[in-house]
Amino acid sequence: MHFASDNTSPVPPQILDALIAANHGYAMPYGTDAIMAEVRTMIREIFEAPEAEVYLVATGSAANALALSVLCPPWATVFCHRNAHIEEDECGAPEFFTGGAKLTLVEGADAKMTPEALRVSIAHAARAGVHNVQRGAVSITNATEQGTVYSAAEVSALADVAADYGLPVHMDGARFANALMRSGASPAEMTWKAGIDILSFGGTKNGCMGVEAVVLFDPAHAWEFELRRKRGGHLFSKHRYLSAQMAAYLKDGLWLKLAARANDAATRLSEGLAAHDSARLLHPTEANAVFAAFPREAHRRAHAAGAQYYLWPMDCSLDGPGDELLSARLVCSWCTTDEEVDALLAIVRGD
Repeated sequence: MHFASDNTSPVPPQILDALIAANHGYAMPYGTDAIMAEVRTMIREIFEAPEAEVYLVATGSAANALALSVLCPPWATVFCHRNAHIEEDECGAPEFFTGGAKLTLVEGADAKMTPEALRVSIAHAARAGVHNVQRGAVSITNATEQGTVYSAAEVSALADVAADYGLPVHMDGARFANALMRSGASPAEMTWKAGIDILSFGGTKNGCMGVEAVVLFDPAHAWEFELRRKRGGHLFSKHRYLSAQMAAYLKDGLWLKLAARANDAATRLSEGLAAHDSARLLHPTEANAVFAAFPREAHRRAHAAGAQYYLWPMDCSLDGPGDELLSARLVCSWCTTDEEVDALLAIVRGD
């Protein structure tokens, strides 16, 4: 019963096989390998963006921070949700890679900014000229850190607000595939057609060993991105091992199939918890993460049986009244089985 995170899962055999195949013989370094050319073509076709530039890095934090560094100068601010990954889980990497740009936190239910809240935050910034940080960029996390999804229309509405102030828009798509499968939109509709300038296109949380793509829909930023990636220590010498993962991930729609499995498992878990009288959902389950509260005694049973997941917040204690509700985050991966889900639900019910 592994629900701690989707990045605890194993790697699908298609990706491992691709790595083994890439390991034969020699290949040119630093992103000039032949497989990377295939990746670039595939991503351009998937996103209907023939002019897009595509770069690979090994971590989501690097993808986000490097992307924002070409959109936001040090004296400006990035507008993002209070629960955005760049705010909560990247140890100041965006501030570091931008050279000190600020993060301005925008409120909104279920980790989703609203156009109205974003407009208020942007309008409030830089009101004293040189004495304030300036308006820099907007960053949207999709799927969000609370398991919800922005539709293409919602992304477009936020991007329209940014455009009113001449601001570029970044999307943190660590779980982009999960969001896409929920939304029913095409990759292009969810990104550049909705006003996204740069996408951090996740692979690691959806089955890859460790690779993320940064997709620059405006190629004017490409050379600066290349320099920043090199200067920041994120240009791989043996780049073919990143390329091989991403190529296998994209081939025959594997990335969408993996995300669909994870989403389906989360839906099964969410529906099972919602049907239990002593449990309640904290946020809508729209991707592959479930946020729910159920009695402390049920948590004790689950942990004793070896279930892995995080109490949320993580400093909650299993000590205390057994009937008190404790919140939890449970994340499904591409290989979460119905049997795992049903076993956890049986423990929560006390079967």
